[in-house]
Amino acid sequence: MISLSLETIAKVVGGQLIGPAESVVSSSVETDSRLLVAGSLFVAKPGEVTDGHNFLQDAKSAGATAAIVEHLVEHVELPQIIVANSVMALGELARYVVAEVKSKGSLRIVGITGSNGKTTTKNMLRTIFEKFGETVAPIESFNNEVGAPYSMLRVTEETKFLVVELGAGGKGSIRYLAEMVEIDLAIELKVGLAHAGEFGSIENTQQIKAELVESLRPNAKALLNADDALVAEMQNQTAAEVFWFGSSAQGGYQISAPSTSLDGTSFDFVYPDGESLNVRLQIIGEHHAMNAGAALASADLLALDRNKSVAALAEMPLAEQWRMQVLKRTDGLVLINDAYNASPESTRAALRTLAELAKQTGRRSVAVLGEMAELGEFSAHEHDQIGRLAVRLNIAQVVVVGQGAKLIHMGASFEGSWDGESQYFEQISEAKAFLREMLTGNDIVLVKSSKSAQLRHLGDEIAREQA
Repeated sequence: MISLSLETIAKVVGGQLIGPAESVVSSSVETDSRLLVAGSLFVAKPGEVTDGHNFLQDAKSAGATAAIVEHLVEHVELPQIIVANSVMALGELARYVVAEVKSKGSLRIVGITGSNGKTTTKNMLRTIFEKFGETVAPIESFNNEVGAPYSMLRVTEETKFLVVELGAGGKGSIRYLAEMVEIDLAIELKVGLAHAGEFGSIENTQQIKAELVESLRPNAKALLNADDALVAEMQNQTAAEVFWFGSSAQGGYQISAPSTSLDGTSFDFVYPDGESLNVRLQIIGEHHAMNAGAALASADLLALDRNKSVAALAEMPLAEQWRMQVLKRTDGLVLINDAYNASPESTRAALRTLAELAKQTGRRSVAVLGEMAELGEFSAHEHDQIGRLAVRLNIAQVVVVGQGAKLIHMGASFEGSWDGESQYFEQISEAKAFLREMLTGNDIVLVKSSKSAQLRHLGDEIAREQA
C-alpha cells in the first residue's frame, strides 16, 4: 500500500483517531493479525468464530502502526481509529488509495465477474499483465466486501494493472465493489446456476451480475460473452463501449477449433481485425479456451502486444490448485483434481473433458463426484442430470460421495442398466477405501465437487498413493 498518515486514514474512513496523527502506515493492511509486519495497519473485523478486537496486543507485538476498530480496546498501547463498521472502513480506504494511485500514474483497472471461470480468468490476466508491468490481482477467491478491497490496497505508485474479481453476495453486492474503483474494462463471463439457490432464480443472478457493467462510466469498455444469451442482454444495460468474445463472436474476438489433451488445450484466436493466433495452454479442458479468450481480448483492448500475451499464457502451468489440476502417480494413474468449486455448468464441462481424454488415451474413466452447493430448488434436478450425463458420456465408473450428492448416483442408476458402475458412499473414508482397491495405473480419474464437500483433499490423497 502507499504510505499514509494516521490523520489521513482517519479522515478517509470517517473515524476517531486515538493516538499520534503523524504516525505513518508504510506497509500492508491486514485483517489477519498473523500477517502483520512492521508498519502495517490492522483492521479488527468482528467475526462469527473470532473477533479481531481480541488480537490488538498481537498486532502491537508484530509492529503494526495502528488498528481500525469498532470500539476502543483498553490497555493496549496501539493507536486506534474508531469507526462504526470496520468492513465499510476497509472499503473506503481502498477507494481512496486506488483513486490516489490512478490519479498520479498509469494504473489500469480490469473488473471481472461471472458464475464460472472468474478465478481462472483472473489468474490468466495476472499472468499476461505481469509481462508488462507491476500487477495486483486477488489471491484465491478474494472477491467479496472484505477480500476485494483487501486486494485493492496492495497497489503502489508503481502498479500498472489492478485486477478486481467481483463475487456476487446478493443484490447490490457487485455494484458496491464496482463503484469502489474506476474500472477501465469490465468482463462478463457467464450467468449460470451457481448461487441460483441463494438468489432465487437465474434471472436474479443475471441482474446481480449486470451491476458490473451498469456501474461503468461512458469512457470504459465492457467485454461480453457472445455465447451466453443472458450476458449478451447486458449490452443494453451499460453506458460503456461494448466488445464481444466467444465462439460465436462474429466481428469480435473469436475462439475457434478448441481441442484438449493431457498435454493441455489449444485453439485459434481470431482478433477483430482478422489476425489469427494459435493459443496453447498447459491447462486441460476446452472450457478454458473461453477463459483464455477473455483474457487475451482484455489484453488487446488495453493495447498490449498480442504475441507476448499469447506466449505468457503458454507458460502458465495450471489455473490454480484444485481447478482442473492434473496429478500423475508413478504407477501411471492420472488424476484431475477439480474439487474447489462446482456448478452444473462446470461439472458438465469437466465430465466431457474426462470422457474425451479417456477416449484419446484408452484409459478407464472414473468420476468421483460430490455435492454442487448453493443450488437451492434447482439442486435435485441438477444433481440428477449430472448422473444421467455421466451415463451418456460412457464414464466407466462413477463414485458419488456425500448425502448432498446422492441424487447423482440415483440419476446414473435410472439412466442406464448399470451393475455397480455407479457407487454411492456416505463418508469420504468409505469412498477412499473403495477407490484404493479399485483404481489401477490405467485409469484417468476426475474428482469434482464444491469446496464444502471436501473432496479436494481426497483427490490429493489418491494422487499420492502408490499401487
